[in-house]
Amino acid sequence: MQALILVDIQNDFVPGGALAVPDGHAIVPLVNRLVERFDLVVATQDWHPPDHGSFAANHSGKKPGDVVDLHGLPQILWPVHCVQNTPGAEFVPALNVRRVDKIFVKGADSQIDSYSGFFDNGHRKATGLGDYLTQRSTNEVYVAGLATDYCVKFTALDAQELGFKTFLIEDACRGVNLKPVDVARAVEEIKRAGVIVLDSGCIL
Repeated sequence: MQALILVDIQNDFVPGGALAVPDGHAIVPLVNRLVERFDLVVATQDWHPPDHGSFAANHSGKKPGDVVDLHGLPQILWPVHCVQNTPGAEFVPALNVRRVDKIFVKGADSQIDSYSGFFDNGHRKATGLGDYLTQRSTNEVYVAGLATDYCVKFTALDAQELGFKTFLIEDACRGVNLKPVDVARAVEEIKRAGVIVLDSGCIL
């Protein structure tokens, strides 16, 4: 079974959102074509409580981009984004969610951030995505979404580590690029881990 994982294609991560990924909205038409090619489609959804420790606003004197220690892990601070039950946390309206079999929320624990769709950043708790894919006899996963250098990267790395043959659909992703080289470095790290990086043209 081949599964497509759609990572965090939410309002706050596209232009106009609280933590907009440059050109993030541009992947949606392509993703909508891709979902028609897979028998199993799952999505991850950032789902933060208002007091989440990754929000700069919850750290006195800190600003987005600063790094703090959050319960033993280095944490980049972000603008308030994808707060539970707010419009920013909803999927982009143009996204074809009718083909999504199951949604896995992440980042709901205020004490730790969760970039990967499989685990929190400390690998302390699993979201259930790995078990679900295994139960559905999945052996290959394809990853698309936002953002290449954070949640997409860690989702792909964890999928590979869990033993799934993992593919990154590079043109169906966009990155934050806090530093101009971040996306390129993320893609190289993904390749080094054994993930196959390809273009959507190999699927469509």
